[in-house]
Amino acid sequence: MQIALASDHGGFELKQELKVFLESLSIEVIDLGTFSPASVDYPDFGTLVAEKISRGDLEKGILICGTGIGMSIVANKFPKVRAAVANDLYSSRYSREHTDANILIIGGRIVGKELAKEIVKVWLETPFAGGRHKRRLEKIAALEREKFKDEE
Repeated sequence: MQIALASDHGGFELKQELKVFLESLSIEVIDLGTFSPASVDYPDFGTLVAEKISRGDLEKGILICGTGIGMSIVANKFPKVRAAVANDLYSSRYSREHTDANILIIGGRIVGKELAKEIVKVWLETPFAGGRHKRRLEKIAALEREKFKDEE
């Protein structure tokens, strides 16, 4: 499995920790930055991961900024991206089970390192439930096709 991983300065420290954690699970990490705690603009890094997911280059990604909110706004601008902020285990589980989230977003200034690892583990291990949730995602996909048809 490969996962794209990126952060801004507010998530840099946690990104570094999660990179090691993911690699310990034998997951290949595509680290798209940032590569230092110097101030950067989160849209630049959120875009790098969201584009890979949107194009189908990778199935999953993880983004980290201070709260998770900014990265979420950026990532969800891209077709076929279902990015979910999960700063707790409940949100992590249901972001996969109900919405088949393909990008996990964590607030690096909100979530401690050990909890973040648990959030990632739950997110990776939780399958999509399908059923009524699939029907809802199909509605979102139809909306994206309609709104983005000129870009295809």
